[in-house]
Amino acid sequence: MNHPKAQAATVDEALLLADFDAGTLRSIATPSLLADIKEAAKATGNKDQRINIRLSSGDLQAIRARALQEGIPYQTLISSVVHKYVSGALQEPKVVR
Repeated sequence: MNHPKAQAATVDEALLLADFDAGTLRSIATPSLLADIKEAAKATGNKDQRINIRLSSGDLQAIRARALQEGIPYQTLISSVVHKYVSGALQEPKVVR
């Protein structure tokens, strides 16, 4: 493998890198899926309004930690969660009783 980080990769990552190097990866994205992804990205990226919100310090700390794990700014994470909620993409977990 030609990738410098391949030594630290998991087995699955190493197999993926090998397939990439061999040129055997193929996209499964359909034109419809690509159009949906582009529309979602456009809607998420179109931030034309500003709001102020008060959160508990614990919630804000948890949001910042989660955003750090995801490698994105915490405001972007909050915006993404709100967008997913209002678009119906964010589902509450079903409670098993």
